[in-house]
Amino acid sequence: MAPAGRESLKPFFEPKVVAIIGASNKPDKVGNTIFTNFLRADFKGEVYPVNPKHNLLFEKKCYSSVKEIPKPIDLAVIAVPASIVSKVMEDCAEKNVKAAIIISGGFKETGSEGARLEKEVTTIAKNGNVRVIGPNCLGVYNPETNVDTMFLPEEKLRRPPKGSIALLSQSGAFMGTILDWAAYEGLGVSKAVSYGNECDVDLIDLIEYLADDPHTKVIAVYVEGIEHGQKFIRVVKEATAKKPVIAIKAGRSTRGKAAVLSHTGSLAGSEVLYRMAFKQTGVVGVDDFEEMLDLSKAFALQPSATGDRVLIITDGGGAGVMAVDACEHYSLTVPELDAKLQVELKQRFPPYCSTNNPIDLTGDVDNQRYRIALEKAFLDYEGVDSVIVILLVQAPSLTVGVVDIVRDINRKSTRPIVACCMGGEYSAKVAKEVERRGVPSYPTPERAVRAIWALTKYGQWKLRKA
Repeated sequence: MAPAGRESLKPFFEPKVVAIIGASNKPDKVGNTIFTNFLRADFKGEVYPVNPKHNLLFEKKCYSSVKEIPKPIDLAVIAVPASIVSKVMEDCAEKNVKAAIIISGGFKETGSEGARLEKEVTTIAKNGNVRVIGPNCLGVYNPETNVDTMFLPEEKLRRPPKGSIALLSQSGAFMGTILDWAAYEGLGVSKAVSYGNECDVDLIDLIEYLADDPHTKVIAVYVEGIEHGQKFIRVVKEATAKKPVIAIKAGRSTRGKAAVLSHTGSLAGSEVLYRMAFKQTGVVGVDDFEEMLDLSKAFALQPSATGDRVLIITDGGGAGVMAVDACEHYSLTVPELDAKLQVELKQRFPPYCSTNNPIDLTGDVDNQRYRIALEKAFLDYEGVDSVIVILLVQAPSLTVGVVDIVRDINRKSTRPIVACCMGGEYSAKVAKEVERRGVPSYPTPERAVRAIWALTKYGQWKLRKA
């Protein structure tokens, strides 16, 4: 049976009845976008608009108060001015609403008066047993149930498909951008939460919930500040025993810390302390947006590695050298291949191909050489723990059919495979085909190596904790 705390978060993700408080017929209003999100999507439940200025909205009866809605409410989405949120929360408490997302800004991030308002709202919610995400947030996107409180219009912010990456962000703008980028890259999302000021539900609660979520394989987090350090360490250590957690810590510089305080009202804390906490809990810390998406993709598609020995297969010597340099930078090993294996490969390849590691199949490569290299030096060989397949698909004899060879090896292997497709439009097209077959692909050797590093780092963490 799920713990009471985790059970109390279910209405945010799986509500049967939702009230949009502040729903509007004006396209430039936040309440309009949120309400139409629920109308347009195949939301698995009922949605009720609340606004005393309207009797009817989009052919649906509009209520002047949440208390007038004839059904019990699982989730209230509040998009009204900060000055009246306390009154709205009183109505929600009286109605026995289970959960509320306060989209509205104007709370502790604005100063002392905003902090007073936030404390008042929090007290009302707590006394009424209403769980709250926010304020000052975008809320929840769950493609499984089509809950979508993101007030950024779909024509400007594409929604990603169903997938296994969970995204958590204190910053609404960061969440909007990473969702849009994930959609552009074709990465699937299990759940996304922009949680803002954390007046009630915080990052720790959400990680604890997602650690047991069957739809989530990896949790990616943007964090500005954490108040309960010891609880964070305990909960996240339990989470990383089940699945990887990736985190960006914002506010690392002096000016960045000041910006965090005015953004979500959080105390940023020491960069050194966060790095220590990440190391202690098995969190994979990242430095930027691109790295977060790269590693999320790797964890979503591939198993972790149990060792640091990397095989590199390429059809261009320079790209192989770049990959070796990157492996050394990340303290990964590029081992020499067994002499017996090299003899076998030499018998199958032209004499000008290199059969050591990296294996260089050269510019006249064809699909079959990749198949032989992957089968003999990876699938049938225990001397490596992972493989980077560099596909310079400009080679005249190499066809897009090579992606099916990579797929076949991936299906048979329990070790991670990462691809690198360098080049322009055609290479990007092949990279997409590789990913459709379950193998993450990157446009540079360095990014491919970084993905292997993360899979290795997490794999070694799990082995140490086993």
